[in-house]
Amino acid sequence: MRLRRLREPELLLAIRKDFLTKKGPIILGIGDDAAVLKPGKNLLVVTKDLLIEKTHFRREINPPYFLGRKSLSVNLSDLAAMGGRPLYCLLGLGLPPSLPPSWVEEFMAGLKAICQRERVSLVGGDLSRSPEIVISITVIGQVKRFVPRNGAKPGDTIWLSGYPGLAAAGLWLLEKTNKLAKEIIDKIKAGRLNSIDPLIGAFLDPSPQLRLGCWLARHGLASAMIDTSDGLSIDLCHLCEESQVGAEIEQSRIPLHPALKENFSDFWSFVLAGGEDYQLLFTVPPHKRNKIVKVSRRFNLHEIGRIIKSRQLWIIDNKGERRPLKPAGFSHFNP
Repeated sequence: MRLRRLREPELLLAIRKDFLTKKGPIILGIGDDAAVLKPGKNLLVVTKDLLIEKTHFRREINPPYFLGRKSLSVNLSDLAAMGGRPLYCLLGLGLPPSLPPSWVEEFMAGLKAICQRERVSLVGGDLSRSPEIVISITVIGQVKRFVPRNGAKPGDTIWLSGYPGLAAAGLWLLEKTNKLAKEIIDKIKAGRLNSIDPLIGAFLDPSPQLRLGCWLARHGLASAMIDTSDGLSIDLCHLCEESQVGAEIEQSRIPLHPALKENFSDFWSFVLAGGEDYQLLFTVPPHKRNKIVKVSRRFNLHEIGRIIKSRQLWIIDNKGERRPLKPAGFSHFNP
């Protein structure tokens, strides 16, 4: 492996080439939201995420209970993007010796709550001393019919679940106002939220779209799918790169949550480039579009554009002008 500089896309590509293995039980390896394996008659779907203090979270704005929930939820979102159903998880924790035991207890309570809600069994892991908190979770699930990133074709329509930009706006509020009052946490738990709290709630406690992902895969409706972990525009770019296509989206069709419009005059950077929403972005062949339309309210789905042949991203703005869409969002090694 030879790298000229450390950037996330180049590093992933180098690892992918160096460990290229596609034989036997490996159906889908490096490069998607999760790996798909076939050790026997059933397909397994396996994913892993790493959360590192001061890179992915900060203790002062991420309460341990919600961090425990989120740590598992972000992994489950990867399974949702493949159409998988989770079964088991393994937990690796690196903990500073000075960390209060109450922090660990609250973290594990949050993790357990999601395990119980989604019927996931914690079956093992590892513990270690670390100068900062490090959280590593592996999730193993099953899938009968999976949805990869590389199946989009020209003419497919582009669909998005939920509302983009909420989590990024919530993080901005927490960072700018240092508002992590106990009453916000209590209101999230009790479901009593004002116009700002849904944004903070989206950041602290995302909901993986497992039921939607399973439904799309089971009925063979999505040609390609990805979760919006890094941001709408950059995740659309990832999907298009894997499928070797381009995309055109319409700004007027992108759903906007009332809380964004109520609290921000300029919210488009959150919508297009904000990550950690963990919704599903997927493509649908033209002849299957009507089936998605029929369930769009049930799953809160929005048609935002179409796949095109040329390998470029475009956005038609609110004035009707077509302009290039520059992918933006989270990347680990950007300078």
